Amino acid sequence: MAAPSLAALARIGSTGEPIHYPVCVNPPTDAIPTPRDPLTPGDASLAVEAVRALARASRLLERASGELNLAHYRVLSAIASGDERASRIAARLAIGKPTVSASVEALCHRGLLARSRGDGDQRVAVLRLTPEGAVVLKRVEAAMTERLTELGDRTPDGEQLLQSLVWMGAAIDELVAQRHSQGGR
Repeated sequence: MAAPSLAALARIGSTGEPIHYPVCVNPPTDAIPTPRDPLTPGDASLAVEAVRALARASRLLERASGELNLAHYRVLSAIASGDERASRIAARLAIGKPTVSASVEALCHRGLLARSRGDGDQRVAVLRLTPEGAVVLKRVEAAMTERLTELGDRTPDGEQLLQSLVWMGAAIDELVAQRHSQGGR
């Protein structure tokens, strides 16, 4: 029996099962899964494949970023999105305050972040991107966006992939807010 071609290997998932891509370009609206559709037991292997793909994608994004590791990128992007306090960043990213503090310290040392005291409360440190931090963030996001676009171009529907990732981001924010309001992490 001949060895499978590279094209054939590309269509086989890590479980050895063939990967089936949707053929329909414009499925009926009710066929499009929403972020709230729960996985069924039959979707377990699909979920495992998705987890593995996300793990590999995160590594590709980190390699593309070059100048920042993903932890530092997450902190810079949270600050650029309007979070100015370390406690809010920790809550939004669902990580501990010591982890955020270590990242903030490293980013300040590199000249990418600046700390100042809050207006009404001198105990509060307000964080902001420095001009150099804004340039680095823009450059890193451009490289990461290019890599993500390259990946999307290799899928049956790159636009849908991007939309699904945006939905995932919103679901993460919702889950983190819910856990935070319940006193958990």
